[in-house]
Amino acid sequence: MKNPAIHSGRPRNVRIIVALQCVLVWNAWGQSKVGYNRDVLPILADNCFQCHGFDKGQRKAGLRLDLADGATVELKSGEKAIVPGDVKQSALIGRIFTDDADEAMPPKKTGKHLAAAQKDILKRWIEQGAKYEPHWAYIAPAESLARSGALQAPMAVGNRRSLIDDLIRARLAAEGVKPSPEADRVTLIRRVTLDLTGLPPSPLEVDAFVNDARSDAFERVVDRLLMSEHFGERWARWWLDLAHYGDSDGYLQDFIRPVAWRYRQWVVDAFNRDLPFDRFTIEQLAGDLLPNATVSQRMGTGFLRNTLSNREGGADLEEYRVNQVLDRTMTLGTTWLALTTGCAQCHDHKFDAISQREYYQLYSFFNNADEVNVNAPLPGEREPYEAAKQEHDRKRAELLAPLAKPLAELQADWEKRLLHAEAHPNEDFAWDRTLELLGLQWGQSLGEGQLEGLNIIKTPLAQRTQDQRDRLLDYFLKSMPAALSDKSKELKLGELKSKLDALAKELPPVTRAPGMMTFPTPRQTHVHVRGEFRRKGEEVQPGTPASLPPLKGKADRLALARWLVSPEHPLTVRVVVNRLWQELFGRGIVGTSENFGVRGDRPSHPELLDWLAVEFMKQGWSVKALLRQIVISQTYRQSSTARPELVNRDPLNILVARQQRLRLSGEAVRDSALAVSGLLNRTVGGPSVKPPQPASVSKDGYKNAWEPSTGGDRYRRGLYTFIQRTSPFAQFVTFDLPDTSRSCTRRERSNTPLQALDLLNDPAFLEAAQALASRVLRESRDDDEQRLAHVFALVLSRPPRSEESQRLLAYLDQQRALFAKDATSASELLQDSPSGSDAAWIAFCSVLLNLDEFINRE
Repeated sequence: MKNPAIHSGRPRNVRIIVALQCVLVWNAWGQSKVGYNRDVLPILADNCFQCHGFDKGQRKAGLRLDLADGATVELKSGEKAIVPGDVKQSALIGRIFTDDADEAMPPKKTGKHLAAAQKDILKRWIEQGAKYEPHWAYIAPAESLARSGALQAPMAVGNRRSLIDDLIRARLAAEGVKPSPEADRVTLIRRVTLDLTGLPPSPLEVDAFVNDARSDAFERVVDRLLMSEHFGERWARWWLDLAHYGDSDGYLQDFIRPVAWRYRQWVVDAFNRDLPFDRFTIEQLAGDLLPNATVSQRMGTGFLRNTLSNREGGADLEEYRVNQVLDRTMTLGTTWLALTTGCAQCHDHKFDAISQREYYQLYSFFNNADEVNVNAPLPGEREPYEAAKQEHDRKRAELLAPLAKPLAELQADWEKRLLHAEAHPNEDFAWDRTLELLGLQWGQSLGEGQLEGLNIIKTPLAQRTQDQRDRLLDYFLKSMPAALSDKSKELKLGELKSKLDALAKELPPVTRAPGMMTFPTPRQTHVHVRGEFRRKGEEVQPGTPASLPPLKGKADRLALARWLVSPEHPLTVRVVVNRLWQELFGRGIVGTSENFGVRGDRPSHPELLDWLAVEFMKQGWSVKALLRQIVISQTYRQSSTARPELVNRDPLNILVARQQRLRLSGEAVRDSALAVSGLLNRTVGGPSVKPPQPASVSKDGYKNAWEPSTGGDRYRRGLYTFIQRTSPFAQFVTFDLPDTSRSCTRRERSNTPLQALDLLNDPAFLEAAQALASRVLRESRDDDEQRLAHVFALVLSRPPRSEESQRLLAYLDQQRALFAKDATSASELLQDSPSGSDAAWIAFCSVLLNLDEFINRE
């Protein structure tokens, strides 16, 4: 069933501001009026806030310049730093214009220096009344639009331009710049297909669009792509970068997480069914806390399971648990708030209004969230498991019954000693080691919650589920400490364990999935003095920064998640639409997509950002609807051809006077090569796979074994490639795979010789070239020009130009002559290639797959 929000056509609401009014506004900005957020704040933040800002611990002379009240207080000298409207009485002006090196601000030792233009801005600002403004990102989008005085008028009937185009073109007109013309149809369908599905279009899809004379031909293509099951795969990759997803624990030993992929699949499915982003947020942060939470909702909390886990001998269990909570707190700040919250871990934030106490209030939301895996049967698993489970439990109870009382007493003694060891470290090395092993070995290489066993011990016996009781008993029997070995032998627990293990093998397996749960015994949260978790400061309760709207309801993860997507929250919705824009244009409306704080960029088009945010909420937080609205705009459809007149004036394309040429991600480069060669396995979902790569890569890790997948799994999309944190897939690293130990808001796009060498020599690309050559020879007539046209349609989605044909046909003849003289090289190139292939055509196809045009989207 079609989503009406996606297929409703043009924007439902109204034009906010006409082009002429935008021109007048921007012209006014360019004249004498000084704006605090636009002009003054960047100067103060870069040069003054470190000593005179939010961080009270580093504040000098009692002067605070980030607030009007703090800047106008009387100093010890009797002066005031700022006297609105009076430059002569404002000590700030005297200190920045003085020639006395000892009096000058900022001090010489800071290495900072104000340019003449910056001094003039501060002077004019004070002359004009030194008016402070709230930071733009802390004002709700709807309120910001109202404050801007943007007018609303009905959109003209039949006007195919959208408000996106109006606002972009108004800014261009104010700058005296014309927009670029629309890209040709071949470029458009290749661009939008790669953007929405991460795969290139087929020649049939290109031909159908190029020859479609209907006025809504492009919109029809967009709607088809939004309904493709590959849409979720492409946009899941974007989100998994933010979640810093990985298939292993990290750290030296880097044990695998064989069911981590269940969270990845949850993300793919969520995007494909267009799960509203507010629900998408809630289920990932607190799905387990929803009333009558389903398995799927609990699986969403796998987002919080992408932290690293240290299972190395000697690791302090509490230290690394704290590190995981810190990571979750910082990931929240990066992903939904776009604030550098981690800067407040050791002290008050020096630039943004986030105190250290507020940081640990956010930390407190996650301090009582613990890792747990849940049974999440795959299709076909539930029925056999449930049919056998009752009989299994009966037989297990029969085996345990004769030893029930002494076994329970022995296990209770074991649990008591472990808890004592945790409360009294270094008192008894043997029990310290037993406790450590519980944290290291519980669920090792199974992806289970590392501290789940210890948490079960801390849970009162009456509150434990039967599954928890069974799993803890199994661990106890497997890991019997030496101190209890005599009693174990007396009770013949070794025999019992063997019988229980044999019984467990009879139970049909059921796949599990990573998730979170609330620890039944609340932990106290304290400020960590100077960031050291052992130095406990004041106790804090869960809470949110005072600079943002107040939290409503019970202060738990569910309330936090709902707070993030509440209509009055100013950050989350802006952050999301900005990053979606960034994915489609290479740069966000706010260039620093990871930082909406004081040190981040201001929006290049603030009204557009706010309107998109408001529209996103009006459309029910539908990601597909918002993406549709952007890609059908004329702004998105512009040519990406570089314009010499803008090279120096707007090198980053901030004005969006054209589209941006973007190099594909490592995953998309490989996917594209597999797709055009016909090798790509388009199966959606499933466990991670390991494509072939040099053995030397995995040897760099600690005992990491990279056993290449076989059959169709060799050719799965890059999304499904196993991510071993300590030695990730080499080809993706070459093409800028981000560090999976932290959240990534935007990927780097480098251009290196190593990438070209990889495309020419990597076995995967050679195999793609072999398959592509075989496909071209098989599908085309025995004519080089016909084959050339066909391979161009497959690889570049367009016909070759005359000069290209001449040059490439000459290259093909040259290769034939070379291979005729060197049969050995020809034989090596044909090795493992499909039957009927040709060495010259393999070399030819390898060149095409190495083209800059192939690994970029225009």
